Amino acid sequence: MQIHDLPYPDPGVPDARSGARFLWWLGRNQLGGQLKALAWGLLHFLSVSGLPFCVGLAVQAVVERSGARLTLTGGLLLLCGAGVALGDTMLHRTAVTNWITAAARVQQLLAHRTAQLGSALTRRVAAGEVVAVSTGDVEKIGWFVEAVSRFSAAALTVVAVCVSLVVYQPALGVVVAVGVPVLALAVLPLLPRATRRADTQREKAGRATELASDTVAGLRVLRGIGGEELFLERYRRASQEVRTAAVRSARMWSLISAIQVLLPGLLMIAVVWRGVQLAREGRIAVGELVTVYSAVMLLTYPLRHFEEIAMAYSFSRPSARRAARVLSLERATESGVSREAVVPDGDLYDPRTGLLAPAGRLTAVVCGDPDAAGVLAERLGGHPTEQGVSVLLGGVPLDELPLDSARTAVLVQDKDPVLLSGSLRELLDVPASGAVGAREALAAAQCADVLDALIQGSPATEDPMDARITERGRSLSGGQRQRLALARSLITDPPVLVLDEPTSAVDSHTEARIAEGVRRLRAGRTTVVFTSSPLLLDHADRVVLVHEGEVAAVGPHRDLVQSEPRYRAVVTREIDAETAAHGDALAELEELNDMDEMDTLEGIEESA
Repeated sequence: MQIHDLPYPDPGVPDARSGARFLWWLGRNQLGGQLKALAWGLLHFLSVSGLPFCVGLAVQAVVERSGARLTLTGGLLLLCGAGVALGDTMLHRTAVTNWITAAARVQQLLAHRTAQLGSALTRRVAAGEVVAVSTGDVEKIGWFVEAVSRFSAAALTVVAVCVSLVVYQPALGVVVAVGVPVLALAVLPLLPRATRRADTQREKAGRATELASDTVAGLRVLRGIGGEELFLERYRRASQEVRTAAVRSARMWSLISAIQVLLPGLLMIAVVWRGVQLAREGRIAVGELVTVYSAVMLLTYPLRHFEEIAMAYSFSRPSARRAARVLSLERATESGVSREAVVPDGDLYDPRTGLLAPAGRLTAVVCGDPDAAGVLAERLGGHPTEQGVSVLLGGVPLDELPLDSARTAVLVQDKDPVLLSGSLRELLDVPASGAVGAREALAAAQCADVLDALIQGSPATEDPMDARITERGRSLSGGQRQRLALARSLITDPPVLVLDEPTSAVDSHTEARIAEGVRRLRAGRTTVVFTSSPLLLDHADRVVLVHEGEVAAVGPHRDLVQSEPRYRAVVTREIDAETAAHGDALAELEELNDMDEMDTLEGIEESA
């Protein structure tokens, strides 16, 4: 796989049972690139390691005044130099390719999982953790995947050099062969502590990212209630904790780096000391001493990759664990049965609550708990947050349908829909039946003033369909974003449309016109609206009251207002008025009691 071939036609099915298993699976799927990097790495490192032998041969040729051997040594030096240049260039190319393709594979897997789970993902995993995994974590995972091949090439090179030195000059080669494993293994006792500190840093960074994400998302609300400084102070504290953890982690890694510099230096001193003794005794030649010394000096280069692989694994392990956690999430289904990719039609029924939405009619659902309404809306769309009895569409369990078929059959619009940046034409360019045009949907959603606002924000644009929408529609009001999202859902024209509080940020006059427009445009199609607005409820064919997770009453809006106290309490907010009146009565009673106590005390004082 090359970079220009991305994205992957099929990123595969990851082994998400643990972070280590996920890294192993990822490495196996990058096997071709790993072998290429290993081959080029061996060429590069072996060419570098061959230079000391060439230098030693050249010195010995000069000492012996052999022109032929000096010429041959010059040719070997040129060959090693070409190997160093070619190997280094191609190793860098293949290593970066492995890094990018591994990160891209992880990103594709995360994108597929996010698309599969939809809004249920953030109910099961914190949004900050998802952001951390899809940004910084994929780079660290890719770093480890590409570092494995370079480490393998370096480790094989170290073994080859040690064996060659033992054969070339046994007296000094044995010293090197014993000392190099000590260098490689000396930092192992420090790695667990360094890994723990790296894990702590990653966890704190993830919490800080989550806090920052939540703060930015709710910045407008925070400013409205005066809580901006409070949350910023919390983020400052979290960021300082991250800084402290990063410094502690860096100290440990700096200690490991210092050991990686100190021990090779000590080994070099030992080799020179022993080599000088052997040279004075006449047991080795000068060229051989130069060769061994140069080889030990250059061994520090491949040995650095031992430290790098330790760092890469320590930093990628928590990242891989988080990625595996997200990738291990599955669509909540009751059974593993899979039906054909067909779009059923008929009544929509939820056995858990008893909610029935007849086919072709507008059903309004009233829930006293907004969170329960959101969960039920997701269940009706075939996206339950936990396993249970499946919602039925025309008697067919949505959980048993392929995901594409379930989403084609039922479309759920959240109470806080997201608008992507781009032109209005691009926003409304969604998979649709073609029965509803953009103009009709915009008119039904009462978007005339939204179009005017977009034109004013884009003076160079005459057609509002070409006007630009900023990221998440931040330049529009909450009501305007709601209406554009509603228009987008109406254009899709799904067999079943579920709307969760589609007019909560709209004034009553506009809300009444939207109710008429939706009823007219969705005539003959199944529509479920979660709302407590009397204007929308009055236009529904059927109103269902869900109380404590079960259907409590069914009927027209006006009948339920008269006959059902629980319904009336939610829709007309009578409970608030009754509570306020009760509170006023208690306050008056306490005031009268206080006045009676004062009169009693005054009477006692007068008697005294």
